[in-house]
Amino acid sequence: MTENRVLREALSALLGDGGVTFSPDHHLDDLHDETLHPDPVEPFAVTYPRSTGDVVAIAQLATRHQVPITPRGSGTGLSGGATPVKDGIVISFARMNHIRTINEQDHVVVVEPGVTLRELDEALKPFGLRYPVYPGETSGSLGGNVNTNAGGMRAVRHGVTRQHVLGLELVLIDGTTMRVGGPVVKSSSGYDITQLVIGSEGTLALVTEVTLRLSPRFDHTATVLIPFADLGDVTRVVPRIVASGLEPSILEYIDLLTMAAITKASDLELGVDPEVVSQTSAYLVVVLETRTESQLDTDLAALATLVESANALDVYVLPGGAAVRLIEARERVFWVAKAAGANEIIDVVVPRSRVPEFLDQAMRLGETYGAFVAGCGHVGDGNVHLSIYQNDDDRRAAMLHDLFAAGLALGGLISGEHGIGRDKQAAYLALTDPAVLALQRRLKLAFDPTELLNPFRLLDDRARA
Repeated sequence: MTENRVLREALSALLGDGGVTFSPDHHLDDLHDETLHPDPVEPFAVTYPRSTGDVVAIAQLATRHQVPITPRGSGTGLSGGATPVKDGIVISFARMNHIRTINEQDHVVVVEPGVTLRELDEALKPFGLRYPVYPGETSGSLGGNVNTNAGGMRAVRHGVTRQHVLGLELVLIDGTTMRVGGPVVKSSSGYDITQLVIGSEGTLALVTEVTLRLSPRFDHTATVLIPFADLGDVTRVVPRIVASGLEPSILEYIDLLTMAAITKASDLELGVDPEVVSQTSAYLVVVLETRTESQLDTDLAALATLVESANALDVYVLPGGAAVRLIEARERVFWVAKAAGANEIIDVVVPRSRVPEFLDQAMRLGETYGAFVAGCGHVGDGNVHLSIYQNDDDRRAAMLHDLFAAGLALGGLISGEHGIGRDKQAAYLALTDPAVLALQRRLKLAFDPTELLNPFRLLDDRARA
């Protein structure tokens, strides 16, 4: 009790009024992310630092009192990676939300971790620049994107977070501060700590600043909706589109049920002929972006010729309003699935040429385990998002194990962008090469020898108190 009082007084003195809450007076939104399996836990404190110096001081206090830390961005993660630890400290980066510099010449921006994708996009518009990673939830923070190596719909052309992070400012658990990487696009100067921290889910260090590479905005864009009678035709045409040189910025598949659900939820009418709808089992959504109108027209004609030769039922170039709303509706697919009672949403990634095999196996496993399976995904980069409906915990766990194993057998990975967190931890530890796990654990201890940073998830299978 004395220890808690001392820590409480130190945090209050450091952060001032409004800078920290203590149990049981927390804001409920700070106590969970968007996992479908919430595990309500009351942390000792939720802190709201305003500077790197504040984060250093919090880390030093946590080390001195041996209290675990859970870093938190906007809480939009889907894997339980930002849920608190009992009697621990949550570091919310909501107040570290400033854009520090925008360098037009070098196409580089430096941001604090609490800056959201929406805020960054608005700030970059006047410069004709953008941060092209598009995870879907624009309220997500850049710090959270770094920690999960977020991807999204534009990954087929622009890659994922790690392709755009040039440097980081980090605070280690003992308060040590360091800068790694920097505003340059290449490096051959020792171990790449920047890339090691990206995707580490807050288990290695606290990210207090991010240096990002930017891209020019395109003036001419078209969204194309292509219905197919067979999902296999959709997945088989994707490698041909990628190989064609058209360089789509978005290449998504959406099965019939998922499309019906998201358009209904968004009250969106796409103008597809009812006769075509009656034959459709899945849609391909393609977004093309170019510098000139003439090039866009040429690319649209080439795309239409290609997909028509691959059994497309029709080709629809959506008007601007419908195009924007369809992409927004696709972004909301998680919420639609959650509202429909999905028990699990997975994001297995496989080589894009193996997507048809993976989907076939997923459907067979659904039949084996009595589960309903529906989905969509970033088919251009092989990242399949499936909603699993199976209320029985044991049957669902067995199905997920087999589903993840199937993805791995095809050369894939358990998570393409959502992260392992707590939700996929059991399968990750069971299916990953023990030598790889052992090396990762040694790296973890090098960064965090007392194992206080974001414990009990990813590699850490210690029993929770």
